[in-house]
Amino acid sequence: MLPKPTARLRFREMSPADLDVMAALLGDPDVMAFYPAPKSRPEAAQWIAWNEANYARLRYGLWIVETHDGEFLGDCGLTWQDVNGRSELEAGYHLRTPAQGRGYATEAAAACRDFAREVVRVRRLVALIHPDNTPSRRVAERIGMTHIEDDHHGSMVRTVMGVELG
Repeated sequence: MLPKPTARLRFREMSPADLDVMAALLGDPDVMAFYPAPKSRPEAAQWIAWNEANYARLRYGLWIVETHDGEFLGDCGLTWQDVNGRSELEAGYHLRTPAQGRGYATEAAAACRDFAREVVRVRRLVALIHPDNTPSRRVAERIGMTHIEDDHHGSMVRTVMGVELG
């Protein structure tokens, strides 16, 4: 199960064959600026394995996002997160630095929002965003999310954006 392709994008499941592109994406200090640290190659392999386990268990996770001609842009999808002690479905997205600022994240996140509504049938979708990550917050706002609350996850404060789906 995948989100529907958009005008410019398509989705596919991650696999171990994606290790090089995912290690480059998750190891990029600019992409991971609002995470505690960029991920190592072994951590990128764990990221892929985590998503493969999500596909097997839930039938969704974070997917590879590509242009229709196969250019790798990043990942986007749905994962369950702990938000202030409760489980919430999150739309997450990471795009290669050259792909940022071109509307791809919004287009991909909107497709994942629609998938969450139509296929997963959750009542609410959230995005957990570092308070200083203005571009990510703008993506969330463009797909209809508004600030719900703040989440104090360990030593990191996260802004919780959300949209009611049904």
